[in-house]
Amino acid sequence: MSESTQTPNASLEAEGPPRWKIIGPGLVVAATGVGAADMVATLVAGSQYGYALLWAVILGVILKIVLVEGAGRYTLATGKTIFEGWKSLGKWTTWYFGPYIIIWGFVYGATAMSSAALPLAALVPAVDLKIWAVLMGLLGFVMVWFGRYQVFEKITAVLVGIMFVTVVGLAFIAVPNIPEMFKGLIPMIPSGGVVYTLALAGGVGGTITLAAYGYWLREKGWYSPRWMRVMRIDNTMAYVMTGIFVIAMLIVGAEVVRSAGVAISGSDEGLLDLSVVLKEKYGAVVGNGFLVGFWAASFSSIIGVWNGVSLMFADFWGHMRKRPANHPDTMTGGKYFKFYVLWLTFPPMVLFLLDKPIALILAYGVLGALFMPFLAVTLLGLLNGKRIPKQWANRWHTNTALAITAVLFIILGVQQLYKSLSPLWAG
Repeated sequence: MSESTQTPNASLEAEGPPRWKIIGPGLVVAATGVGAADMVATLVAGSQYGYALLWAVILGVILKIVLVEGAGRYTLATGKTIFEGWKSLGKWTTWYFGPYIIIWGFVYGATAMSSAALPLAALVPAVDLKIWAVLMGLLGFVMVWFGRYQVFEKITAVLVGIMFVTVVGLAFIAVPNIPEMFKGLIPMIPSGGVVYTLALAGGVGGTITLAAYGYWLREKGWYSPRWMRVMRIDNTMAYVMTGIFVIAMLIVGAEVVRSAGVAISGSDEGLLDLSVVLKEKYGAVVGNGFLVGFWAASFSSIIGVWNGVSLMFADFWGHMRKRPANHPDTMTGGKYFKFYVLWLTFPPMVLFLLDKPIALILAYGVLGALFMPFLAVTLLGLLNGKRIPKQWANRWHTNTALAITAVLFIILGVQQLYKSLSPLWAG
């Protein structure tokens, strides 16, 4: 049985003040959000602009701390899930989120499995990429289908450790230029760098899984305002670690790729390009070690989405079926949860036969542009007024930060939509 099925009781209160642990839901949501796409975007930015956009990375970390803290605060302060909150804003949120989570899951399933397969296919080229992708999907499926939250959290921590050892270690090997890094703390947008600035400020670990934070709080057993301070520490420390990881990728881009004078692909394959450069400069051990870190970042996103977004779907469908809160069907291991795990894993495998058709690439770009503005705007509605107890409502500075975040994601969304649909217009 999941921790989420436990009811609050006096024994928990008797244990004294809640204590924060370094491994928590914050680490899970941050690790899930940072995938190959974030690594590539930061790498390319570093290779083109050096440390000039370091400030944008830090801004992105701060904005994500505000965004995820808002999702967690709403859950702890009200005892409601984020979907219950969305429903209170009107039926339009259900009509928006319902079709979105179904279509997104189908497209993301194929994308995530392919991303995790890329480094393995580079390490063991004798096995076809499609086979690796299927194996990654099946491994994630088994871990989430049969695993409890505690096990899932520990596996995520191991993957984060691998990511840190490989990527942060690589940044030390690359020997960062400290004076240039300090210059990069001064906000400025280099010529032609508007898109990368927006991507770094808005794309540090930003996916649908940010909204899953409240569900993971419930799975952890953090269920009331009593855990508010613990949640805030957990969230902040997780995104500080995310910031360190992304800065390490920026260093690698600035010191390794830029000095090598090579162009890195803007897709996930760009990380394979980097592994080739690393092998030439530092040897096979470092190059292959980076591929392991690439795999860890991608696979953590698989199991995070398979778990967290399945919980979101189970909650959504439970409400559609008029199930009461915390009904077994809507929890980890429930039939709605299991349906979505199946949906993420098996139907998307059909897309592997199409070798990433343009329609799939366009769909993923469009879907990616549509969720984060939705989350940022709806949090402004949920964290003000009568939907949240007054003591936990937004202050002016939090509203300002969330408003900035919402505007940033709307701009990013429009830019991503334009980028995704431009091939259609060109045709």
